[in-house]
Amino acid sequence: MHILIVEPGKHPREAEIDGSLESLQKTVGGYIQAIYPWEDKVALIADEEAKLKSDTQWNRMIPEICDVIKGTFFIAGLGSEDFTDLSSELMEKYKQRFWNIELFVPTPNGLMPIVIME
Repeated sequence: MHILIVEPGKHPREAEIDGSLESLQKTVGGYIQAIYPWEDKVALIADEEAKLKSDTQWNRMIPEICDVIKGTFFIAGLGSEDFTDLSSELMEKYKQRFWNIELFVPTPNGLMPIVIME
């Protein structure tokens, strides 16, 4: 399965995984949680327990769900019943969407993202 991996502090990268539950969990570092914040036929797959882990870094702000993803996540396409390859058009769209690295600073009002533009 062709996916886009987004790791904290790094630019997104394309990758191939076999699509098994084990490979999905290995990619995010824990139990998977699928989120569907966009109208495109894609899923954002993250570690559902990442926010409970003190050794996991904050990754990217997702304003569509008013939340910040913690830890590595990936974007996959949606098939009729399961995750599938991300099309080349959607790969480029989400690679651009997540290209800028975000760092997070705790404030009294919550986390504040600092975008590193390259």
